[in-house]
Amino acid sequence: MELTDTPILARAIDLRRLLARNSYFLLGPRQTGKSFLVHHTLPDVRLYDLLDSSTYLTLSRNPGRIAEELTERERVVVIDEVQRFPELLNEVHRLIETRRVHFLLTGSSARKLRGGGVNLLGGRARTQYLHPLTSHELRVRFDLARAAERGLLPSTYFSDDPQADLAAYSGTYLQQEIVAAGVTRNVPAFSRFLKVAALCNGTIVNFTNVANDAQVPRTTVYEYFEILRDTLVLHELPAWRKSIKRKPPGSSKYYFFDVGMAAALQGRLFRRDTPEFGQALETIVFHELLAHRDYVCDEPLHTGGQPRVSRWTS
Repeated sequence: MELTDTPILARAIDLRRLLARNSYFLLGPRQTGKSFLVHHTLPDVRLYDLLDSSTYLTLSRNPGRIAEELTERERVVVIDEVQRFPELLNEVHRLIETRRVHFLLTGSSARKLRGGGVNLLGGRARTQYLHPLTSHELRVRFDLARAAERGLLPSTYFSDDPQADLAAYSGTYLQQEIVAAGVTRNVPAFSRFLKVAALCNGTIVNFTNVANDAQVPRTTVYEYFEILRDTLVLHELPAWRKSIKRKPPGSSKYYFFDVGMAAALQGRLFRRDTPEFGQALETIVFHELLAHRDYVCDEPLHTGGQPRVSRWTS
């Protein structure tokens, strides 16, 4: 089945239903479809896009501008990429309390939102994660081999040149964006680490081996893994520790948020006829379970069974 045009897909998250009851942080890596979802499902809602330079400058000079522009009838406001100006959350907090406005606050980095002194609204906003596309959302358009080779970001799954798009994403976003955010300034070291971390996808990580291969101190490896988790690029699958039949595995496994991104950083294709296809399948299954947890059931996920043996494990 050849797919060329990006269709309008029904995502698993119903923003109108969520915002009827509460304010929400909508978090997810770039290009998972947050902005498209907002524009498609909330076209009539006031939106402030902090990637727009004029909007960012206006609100940074006068956060109270939102209150000045809101009408009495408006009950929902969207702030896109709120991590660019976390201090704006003080004004959001005030408007939730005084005007009973519900906010949708989208972002691609939990790290900046958890920075020192940032107002996280004291429980007045819940958190919802948006993941790459799932088989349920794609329905008849889902193709396992296509997903393994291209990943499940909307922009790459339906791309006419997915490998170029994945290369641009991994180069521009994962390196430039994260480095520009100020979480690390050593670009060569972080770039080396990214490739080694991608090779650890779906495994129990030996941090000493990663440090040796990336040529960075072990303490830096821990910091870099934390950066990837905080920017929602990497997910940790903790070990199951309640088994009564056998000794449980003692370490977590790590998965990149998108199988196509893991392949691009590794510099290979996860084709069906390659040994790496098993890694791709495992990553896709984990992605489906993670999305189901965040969209439907909110149950914890754990790794179990015998750890996969790889050059990265002890």
